[in-house]
Amino acid sequence: MRSWPTPFIPHLPGQAPEVRVRDTATGQLLPVATRDEVSLYVCGITPYDATHLGHAATYVTFDLLGRVLRDSGHTVRYVQNITDIDDPLLERAERDGIPWEQLATREIALFREDMTALAVIPPDEYLGAVESIPTFVAPIEKLVADGLAYAVPAPDASREGAQDYYFEVALDPRFGSVSHLDEDGMMAVFAERGGDPDREGKRGRLDALLWRAHREGEPEWDGGSLGWGRPGWHIECACIACDHLGLPVDVQGGGTDLIFPHHEMSAAHGRALAGTASFAGVFVHQGMVGLDGEKMSKSRGNLVLVSELRAQGVDPMAIRLALLARHHRDDWMWEADQLAEAQQRLATWREALSGNGGPVADQTVDDIRAALADDLDSPRALEAVDRWATQSLTRGGEDPGAPGVLGRALDALLGIRL
Repeated sequence: MRSWPTPFIPHLPGQAPEVRVRDTATGQLLPVATRDEVSLYVCGITPYDATHLGHAATYVTFDLLGRVLRDSGHTVRYVQNITDIDDPLLERAERDGIPWEQLATREIALFREDMTALAVIPPDEYLGAVESIPTFVAPIEKLVADGLAYAVPAPDASREGAQDYYFEVALDPRFGSVSHLDEDGMMAVFAERGGDPDREGKRGRLDALLWRAHREGEPEWDGGSLGWGRPGWHIECACIACDHLGLPVDVQGGGTDLIFPHHEMSAAHGRALAGTASFAGVFVHQGMVGLDGEKMSKSRGNLVLVSELRAQGVDPMAIRLALLARHHRDDWMWEADQLAEAQQRLATWREALSGNGGPVADQTVDDIRAALADDLDSPRALEAVDRWATQSLTRGGEDPGAPGVLGRALDALLGIRL
């Protein structure tokens, strides 16, 4: 799968300190990098609608992480998937009367445009589930052979005797170690996030679908001994991470709505396949962005779309600044005045950096680096730039090279091109 163009990243003298993030699984502030190369796996979109600000916040956050890791001297190996076959995609395509492949292609193209406009560095490998399906079959067969997965008759399938396959979560002693939810907490969200707790024939209500036998009207692929059908959601990410990064990955990332069941299930699948004690060194999650008192989501339709803001003439750098103004772990509500504030901040920075010199910028660059290395504290980083800009506009400065130094740092570290 083709990603999008890589933005130019200026080289900066010096480097950021050790990067630490709050790990969802332990609640502790932990170092990200334990070796020179850092592996980063971030769950991608299900392409049945355009990129909204919740999506954009997630990918800007992990872009920020990649930038500060590179600045601290590490090589970043970044893999992202696309869930380009899933029930929501099929349902939306049927509703709109278009082929599901056409819908996915259209929305993936729009996502690429949005990421390019927001100066997000693309993943090294951008992998669709559909193109990767042949690589999922053998791992699922292995889980079955190892006694960790089982078959459930599928009488409504298109072929007589067809079966669905499920992962038995009760056999994983570390199940729950990512989310730390009890069974009641898991059940409260399992069904609304793709689970089927009431499926007849399952051994456990939380058991996760690995392979779905073909039903009439659905696409299908050759599943070998599993029969014709398509993979479940969680096994896709587990297999892609195992195949393209190896386990444990250093960072598993996504929105907080993926903690359970998706990241919990993917971690269980991955550990079982790779024989490792952990799926990731740290789990990093982006808080939810809301609108009108509810989480912004495609299913609710309460969306602010990046593409629509761009079509209205909003500078993508202002959109990015609006997202960076909130700490990535916080949930927050989108309000129109937040965009106005970001636009004013952008204008102020541009004015300050367009002058003939300014205050010495070295300390400001150090402050940006320190803030980002401390759990990606982007609001604190923006405040450091605000202080420099205010001083430059009110008192001027003696360093003719300061605007260039700070401008390159904003581009390299925050992804803000002025």
